[in-house]
Amino acid sequence: KLGYADGMITGVSGRFGHHLRQVEEIIGRAPGVKTMAAMNHLLLPGRAVFICDTHVNENPSAEEIAEIAQLAAAEVKSFGIQPKVALLSHSNFGSSASASARKMAEATRLLHAQAPDMEVDGEMHGDTALSQEIREGCDPESPLKGEANVLVMPNLDAANISYNLLKMTGGEGITIGPILLGAAKPVHVLTSTATVRRLVNMTALTAIEAGA
Repeated sequence: KLGYADGMITGVSGRFGHHLRQVEEIIGRAPGVKTMAAMNHLLLPGRAVFICDTHVNENPSAEEIAEIAQLAAAEVKSFGIQPKVALLSHSNFGSSASASARKMAEATRLLHAQAPDMEVDGEMHGDTALSQEIREGCDPESPLKGEANVLVMPNLDAANISYNLLKMTGGEGITIGPILLGAAKPVHVLTSTATVRRLVNMTALTAIEAGA
């Protein structure tokens, strides 16, 4: 906060929520940001995906989902990757009228209005997000082309469970993150399971952000 350091990494001991509160109260949010979130980058066989929000918002609203998606897309662009965003659900383009499904559909509508240049669609199943062939069968007019690489989940449980299962079954335990989105400075809150490799990766990311 005083400018003595350009970036910060914490979280390998203690609770994520405690560290996050310190960041919110002392560092604060970036200008214009209302919702902070966490995103994890998973390196999987044949693909790399970003999953959010894995650690912060228990049950975000449609408005919060839309903001999280925009923060995630901006971060993914900083990796030199074109973000292709899918808003995931147990519902596939209106197949369910549940509150969770309608929330994701509303978030999609908000994103199309707020960020018309963003390649995003939803609400959809996970396989629909990763397969253009399946998606074309459900929604031939989908603005999302190819394979989605930013997977925005409807709630914290879905995001965290998906991330941890994929990390262990397909990613050999390797991940970059959690990447904290929306903070006023380059700060990231890791978890107690962070490996040395993850600490090195996140240190590099924080240094790049500070340099920018």
